[in-house]
Amino acid sequence: MMRRRRPAAVLAVLALGVGLAFGGAAPASGDAIDDRRHAAEEEQRKNEQARADAEEAMEGVTSDLAAIADRLLEIQTLLPAAQLKLDEANDRYDDARRKAVLVAAQLDDAKEQAADLDVAITQNTGEADKMRQAIGQMAREAYRGGGDMSNVGVILDADSSEDFIERADMVNMALRARAQVLDDLKSTESGNLNSQERLGAVQDRIVELKAEADEKLAEAQTAKQAAEDAKKALDTLLAEQKEKQATLEAQRQQLIDDIAAADAEADRIAEELKKAIEEQRERDERNNSTPNPPGVSGSQLFVNPTQTDPIYVTSEYGMRFHPILHYWRLHAGIDLRDYCGNDVYAGRDGTVLWGRYRAGYGNQVMIDHGIINDRGVATSYNHLSQILVSPGQKVSAGQLIARAGNTGTSAACHLHFEVYINGATTNPRPYLGI
Repeated sequence: MMRRRRPAAVLAVLALGVGLAFGGAAPASGDAIDDRRHAAEEEQRKNEQARADAEEAMEGVTSDLAAIADRLLEIQTLLPAAQLKLDEANDRYDDARRKAVLVAAQLDDAKEQAADLDVAITQNTGEADKMRQAIGQMAREAYRGGGDMSNVGVILDADSSEDFIERADMVNMALRARAQVLDDLKSTESGNLNSQERLGAVQDRIVELKAEADEKLAEAQTAKQAAEDAKKALDTLLAEQKEKQATLEAQRQQLIDDIAAADAEADRIAEELKKAIEEQRERDERNNSTPNPPGVSGSQLFVNPTQTDPIYVTSEYGMRFHPILHYWRLHAGIDLRDYCGNDVYAGRDGTVLWGRYRAGYGNQVMIDHGIINDRGVATSYNHLSQILVSPGQKVSAGQLIARAGNTGTSAACHLHFEVYINGATTNPRPYLGI
């Protein structure tokens, strides 16, 4: 039995794992990988929602710190996918490395089988040569002895019955010996032929295994590089996250001041509206009228202010929590899908109070719709790219007043639509009939 050798190919493949900080884990099963993927997708979905909520909680903030906070949330959204990519790359690397080791071991076994067969063929060839020499020697000795080893020759040459028996035994032994040698030679030559056929098959298999081993080694090296790239991408995100967190923490007070300023701006808008509503009431009383401007009927007060039909709400009215800055803030309107440059329409007949840039809200149009059911009603249209009306201008429901945009504190083009009742914001959804 030949001694087993540890193949150099196995050692070369194993060396791939040396110094790889993320390698070495046993490959995960398909179910485990799917579970991790589903968990990562769910975490990413939650992070995306948290980011959307946080963007709304930053409504009105003008500081560049808002962008830093948003980038932090974006990184938080990207991290699960980056970690999953690393995990899957590691799984592929471990699987490729394991397969490469297995093929390398099979190659080594095939080489050892070929070596063993080659030794066996050499040994059997030598044995066969010796047998042929022995058969030749028997033939020569028989020739020198007269060449007749038959029973008839023995009987004719025997001097006595005892001599006959002795001669017969010798002849039988010689015949058996020659027959045995012939059988052994036949068996050895047959075995050699079989070994040569097996050797040919093993050599063909060695060629296949060498090609497969090279392929698996290349796959493992490619998977290793992919895992290294995935780890580098994850480390880059983590480093940026740490840097952004440090910057935000160092300037937290500035951000608090910005939020306070944005809230003060919202208060100023409310006060201006209240003043406009009061003036409207006084005018109505002097004119002895309580107008209820036409436009839409029933509980729906406003037509669709966007070019997107039907109306598509991307974010609702209500309180929002900022997961990075840890504060609650009111998202005072609803976000409606409207792409940059799309038309924005007046929701109802009214008078334009102003159209100007307001911190955080970007370009804003405010329309006073007068007294409806003894309540002052107004609407605002925010983050506009272009304002197409002027203060004091009368507008009708559905009239073009602006173009949608992404000005102020806004992460993407949309229309932030607000409804004011007696100077205070309220949920616009029921008044839009949606």
